[in-house]
Amino acid sequence: MHSKILSILNKGHQRSVKIKKNILESILIKGGSVMVSLIMVPLTIDYINPSRYGIWLTISSMVAWVSFFDIGLTQGLRNKFAGAKAEGDDDKAQVYVSTAYALLGSAFLAVWLVFLAINPLLNWAKLLGVSSEMRAEVSIMAVIVFTYFCLQFVLRIITTILTADQNPSKVALIDFAGQLLSLFFIFVLMKTSEGSLIRLGLALCLSPLLVLMVVNVFFFRGAYHKYRPRWRKVKLSCSKDLLNLGLFFFVIQIAFIIQFQTANIIIAQNFSTAAVVSYNVVFKYFGVVEMIMVIFVSPFWSASTEAFLKGEISWIKSSVKQYNLLNLALVGMSIVMLLLASRVYDLWLGKGTVHIDFQLSLWGFLFFNVTIFSNIYVAFLNGISALRLQFFSSLISPFVYIISCLVLIKHFHIGVHAVFIAAIIANFNGFLLAPIQYYQIIEKNKRGLWAK
Repeated sequence: MHSKILSILNKGHQRSVKIKKNILESILIKGGSVMVSLIMVPLTIDYINPSRYGIWLTISSMVAWVSFFDIGLTQGLRNKFAGAKAEGDDDKAQVYVSTAYALLGSAFLAVWLVFLAINPLLNWAKLLGVSSEMRAEVSIMAVIVFTYFCLQFVLRIITTILTADQNPSKVALIDFAGQLLSLFFIFVLMKTSEGSLIRLGLALCLSPLLVLMVVNVFFFRGAYHKYRPRWRKVKLSCSKDLLNLGLFFFVIQIAFIIQFQTANIIIAQNFSTAAVVSYNVVFKYFGVVEMIMVIFVSPFWSASTEAFLKGEISWIKSSVKQYNLLNLALVGMSIVMLLLASRVYDLWLGKGTVHIDFQLSLWGFLFFNVTIFSNIYVAFLNGISALRLQFFSSLISPFVYIISCLVLIKHFHIGVHAVFIAAIIANFNGFLLAPIQYYQIIEKNKRGLWAK
């Protein structure tokens, strides 16, 4: 059996072999990651309560807007690093890495200092719709979460390098280690203290940061020593390469944040922080399907960069065909998940802990199936830097999303599942334009606007 598995893994193009090995490793690691994530939700709710857990989720969503200041640099680095490696230019790759660390480090330091200055002026209790007695506690929590987001954006550059080098399984292992440490801290808190929003924030934020610090030292002293960031390798002239490509990713990233991070804020403002928890439970549950697709698709992004540069179109066609077959299998899996959803929620969280109606689950199911279909074509287009159409779509989609949400909630009085419906409508690039663009580039051999 072992020899048969090895035979399957080592069969085919060298690039395909590397992808298959990464997929297998990622499946094993992500399996553990899902288990930890599922365990953490009820433990966290039990440590504080559903309403306070909703506050944590909402603050995290609001502070996540700080990622705007990434201005697409990490995604630009991903493609530029992969391209430099494909060309065998290690010096250029090191310059890109060093410049990215310098630019992001400077940007997020400035943003963090500005936030510390304005935070005392913000009425977080009013923003979140909670008791004024919680204002001080929530304000401290916001500082903790904001500091975490700023630091992790810089420290996670190493995961961008690993992904660009077609090693996403190592990124999954890094994230898993951070989750395990978070779970350990939460378990300790439950045994040693009363429920505290601030202690929870420290546990969930410090854990991944500690892991990322260790990982940066480990890789830059080891396998990626020749790419380690150095001051003398920082070249602002090369920042133009990162920023030109990064600008497209930046706008796309803004659209992503608006569509996914504002969901918690919209729900908290129009329903309640408890409803935020219901939405997030469904999101995590059906998000397992997307996670499986991401495990398979992640290596395809950077592999597409290499294959397209080398003109290996047949390999790209074959890969997309296999991903579409996987997509069908995941649709079947998600149908079973939908039918068992209410039972799973009760077993997972405890009967009656969180109220989730069938409509919310149904639209969560539909949203994630649209998303996994989109991921295949968007990953390919991102890999070859064909971002122009996605860029223009991203200028429109946030407005489509917010307007759809407000119309569905305010005018049609649809419940929390309106957020999922709006997200599907706003994802028109993923399920419509991206497949057409792929077809024009690969099947019709068109270039021009299609490949820009």
